[in-house]
Amino acid sequence: MPHNAPLEIAVVGCGTAGPAAALFLSRAGHRVTMFERVPEPGPVGAGIVLQPIGQAVLGRLGLLPQVAARGARVERLLCETERGRTIFDLSYATLEPRLTGYGLHRGVLFEALFDAVRHSPVTLRCGVSIDRIEDDGGTAHVIDEAGRRHGPYQLVVVADGARSRLRPVVRTEARVRPYRWGALWFIGEDPEGQFAGRLHQIVRGTERMLGLLPTGLGPSARGTKAKPLVTLFWSLRADRFDEVRMHLDAWKREVRAHAPMAGSVLDQIESAEQITFSSYNDVTMRRWGARSVVYLGDAAHAMSPQLGQGCNLALYDAMILADCFQGPAPLERYTHARRRHLGFYQLATRALTPFFQSDARLLGWVRDRFMAALSRVPFVHREMVRSMTGLKLGWLTGTLPPVRMAEALERDLRALPGPSPPPSREEGLDLEPTVP
Repeated sequence: MPHNAPLEIAVVGCGTAGPAAALFLSRAGHRVTMFERVPEPGPVGAGIVLQPIGQAVLGRLGLLPQVAARGARVERLLCETERGRTIFDLSYATLEPRLTGYGLHRGVLFEALFDAVRHSPVTLRCGVSIDRIEDDGGTAHVIDEAGRRHGPYQLVVVADGARSRLRPVVRTEARVRPYRWGALWFIGEDPEGQFAGRLHQIVRGTERMLGLLPTGLGPSARGTKAKPLVTLFWSLRADRFDEVRMHLDAWKREVRAHAPMAGSVLDQIESAEQITFSSYNDVTMRRWGARSVVYLGDAAHAMSPQLGQGCNLALYDAMILADCFQGPAPLERYTHARRRHLGFYQLATRALTPFFQSDARLLGWVRDRFMAALSRVPFVHREMVRSMTGLKLGWLTGTLPPVRMAEALERDLRALPGPSPPPSREEGLDLEPTVP
């Protein structure tokens, strides 16, 4: 695959990784066509946390100021039992006083990326659902559900989410395992800022977990004078969702008894149609790219949201992929560049999730006693904060520098909103020094 000449590239999926990759690759001079199955994509979803590593990627795209302006600063992550015992209390300031997270409505991130794509040279094909890929060796065609062939393309970027239908194209031994547990979500208003400043989790055993995340102002479609939002999420086994929908008042009483502070949010839920349920898959692949196809975001490495890194890892995937196309053997370089970082977060998420969402009650007892003690050990506490920020590149060694990250983000936030060319590697923060 040539690495200096402009390429014909197809991007499948308009979530997070897809539009970010399309922007990076288009700005590098490649001819990009993006396919999205929804005819008129719009802002949907619940609250997410934009971590420093995701902020840095948006900074290179020139989109960070407008996203941060509609987000809510999250200074710490607090997890405690329903009796008030602290399990961990992680502050970004432990690493660098200028670092912070941003609680966002997922639609805010979508709006920024999608608007940038619409005002870029990327060809946007909405309402086209890609059913399969035919890899011809040196090029590939994408085939939609109507049987129409599109291409040829020298690269197909698959970014169509955790339930991607396109993984069998490349024999990378993809493994998809659904979690038995998921979460109910509701976005309400928080006009008094009661939940500002922190992501607050309240747990009991492994079967009860409530989260309250300040979520900013929401997508611009809600209006510039919209009130601050808060996202409530509640851990739930997948087979109990219908029961909750049928007995909404009983569920609200259960949540209120677990965390009385959530009462003002629960009072805004009047019907089951206002809540949504999200299930999760654990997706692993031995390689993320081969021949003419590469996988990004949840299509490549979906995981439970226990560490809250989904959108951040997707953004980072897109940036590193474009950087790898500046040299030879880009897909091999991409897999090498992402292996340590993604490997850490996949294994850490897989290991931690049963301690917070599972039927293994003993794990809740272990968590409350041992994790609470370990989190007070300075070295362990600092490593937990590094993991939260997305800066940790491996288990024992390898992190992105928090001070340089803070300086870069400070510079990016002073910029005017709107797309701009990414800084050169010399001007910006070298976010992945391990790319050969």
